[in-house]
Amino acid sequence: MSEALAPVADTPAASSGLPPEEIDRMTDAIVAALKTVYDPEIPADIYELGLIYRVDIADDRHVAIDMTLTAPGCPVAGEMPIWVENAVTSVPGVKDVTVNMTFDPPWDQSRMSDEARIALDMW
Repeated sequence: MSEALAPVADTPAASSGLPPEEIDRMTDAIVAALKTVYDPEIPADIYELGLIYRVDIADDRHVAIDMTLTAPGCPVAGEMPIWVENAVTSVPGVKDVTVNMTFDPPWDQSRMSDEARIALDMW
């Protein structure tokens, strides 16, 4: 993942009621789940594209995700948050998921990882 991407987990380790190893396990599994979601028009997953701005795992195992789209008029704008919710809900230990769509800041190509740049041949 490139340095341009925001941190995936926003969880205060010292004040969390979940053990650090459980947060690490859930974070890794959530990232893996997010990597199964693709924009049908782009051959790269939404995580590597930099569409995921924030993932927060609460003590009650509720996961809140802030995400964006490559453009506000994306044809799957109504469906993609549901795909994200379904993918993350399948992670063992996740109680429920809320996906918040935001366009602030707007997505741009600088948010893509090197993996996405390779997949899209964008150097």
